[in-house]
Amino acid sequence: MAYKGFAIDNYLDAEKVTKELDELIKKPVHSIKKEYLDEYIEEYFNKKCTKSKEMIDEAKNIIPGGVQHNLAFNYPFPIVITKAEGAKLYDVDGNWYYDLLQAGGPTILGSNPPKVREQVIELLNTCGPSTGLFHEYEYKLAKKISDMVPSVDMFRMLGSGTEACMVAARIARLKTGKKNILKMGGAYHGWSDQLAYGIRVPGTKGMMSKGVPGFVFKHTDEFFPNDLNDLERKLWKNKFYGGTAAIYIEPMGPESGTRPVSKEFIKGTEELAHKYGALLIFDEVVTGFRIGNSGAQGYFGVDPDLTVFGKIIAGGYPGAGGVGGHKDCMAYLGAGLDSSGKKVSKAMCGGTMAATPISCVAGYVALSEIESTNACEKAGRMGDRLTAGLQESIKKYNLPFVAFNQGSICHLDNAGTMHFSVNLMKPWKIPNVLKETGIRQKEMEHMGAAYMAEGIVTLAGSRLYTSAAYTEEMVDDLLVRFDRVFSKCGQI
Repeated sequence: MAYKGFAIDNYLDAEKVTKELDELIKKPVHSIKKEYLDEYIEEYFNKKCTKSKEMIDEAKNIIPGGVQHNLAFNYPFPIVITKAEGAKLYDVDGNWYYDLLQAGGPTILGSNPPKVREQVIELLNTCGPSTGLFHEYEYKLAKKISDMVPSVDMFRMLGSGTEACMVAARIARLKTGKKNILKMGGAYHGWSDQLAYGIRVPGTKGMMSKGVPGFVFKHTDEFFPNDLNDLERKLWKNKFYGGTAAIYIEPMGPESGTRPVSKEFIKGTEELAHKYGALLIFDEVVTGFRIGNSGAQGYFGVDPDLTVFGKIIAGGYPGAGGVGGHKDCMAYLGAGLDSSGKKVSKAMCGGTMAATPISCVAGYVALSEIESTNACEKAGRMGDRLTAGLQESIKKYNLPFVAFNQGSICHLDNAGTMHFSVNLMKPWKIPNVLKETGIRQKEMEHMGAAYMAEGIVTLAGSRLYTSAAYTEEMVDDLLVRFDRVFSKCGQI
């Protein structure tokens, strides 16, 4: 499918990219050479980011780790941002950066877009951020999402994507009368107890979920990404142990497509969900309104039963979460009646600060702007240009790095950290896998530091989100900066 309103011109060859990533993890790690990393730290971080370092050192005394959320962790220390505008971020020391973090994905329009900001200011001057009662924009936002996404007959606003994933499981169990949840290995569906399973590295099950008791995962299991046979094996097994209530997937693959999946896999997942009577739940926290106005589901032509939203539905403002879907599913969040008037159990769901006036106004205006300006396609074109340039630069320096993209979601993998998997049938190999991913994670951080010193903010040194605020000239400048880092890389 060509652009035609979507962020993707030609969908990637998932098998080809997977083979490239398979080869990457077999090779010695290549990264920024130590002498150049030391130079970046001394000449940039220690000399040009002194106020950030001082502030973070002080913050560590009262904030665990010095920052309040995981995206802000950076090597050698977090940078303190004081201004965001369009495609750029500005720090407390007066340095500016190209923003390829995009707050984890939601700012498709670019940071702090004026039209959204103006409407928020007007709201603050009249209503204020919250009242605890109904506001007209609760309806306007829900109607806008329903109009844009065909599978969403009804929508319920929540405080985060994590909350939306939690309540989707409750809806699925009530709707189907079944117990078990299957989720794609390596995918992230928030940090609630029962879904913090098999995250980042497929096959890890509960290993990465410290503090969560093992019994919580009694009815949760994972299947290997892009493997319909594995998914059907798990579905068939669950038939004898309470059935499968829901299948959760990130439609581009786990962790926003770090391990990409094929179109055939996505369609096959929908078919298997129907075959075994499970709800198909699309986690579109990142892909919703980034891949297209109708989300990744619109691009793939899939009709999920429930869709989880986050981030962008509040326009980058707080209160960014929600779940939408078919009426017969969403009835379990209503007044206890389904579409035919039959009484049904109501799923436990709360959130005093969900759907505040400020979040609903910001979300409605942001989605309206995305729709009217064709922002998804614009951001996707910039993602294509960036990825093509990165691939040329990688080839120029004969590096084993892998660059690919799904529209405006771009991946630049120097180490393959998240391409590893754990095979519990071979437990003697697990310590080596975890050790290897630890080493490679460190090198991802080093690359992220090098990019930061060249004026580029990334997500963990490996994920790059473009926005509609980027121009071709900006992308070309980005490529010059990436090229400088690549010229300083080699086997470590």
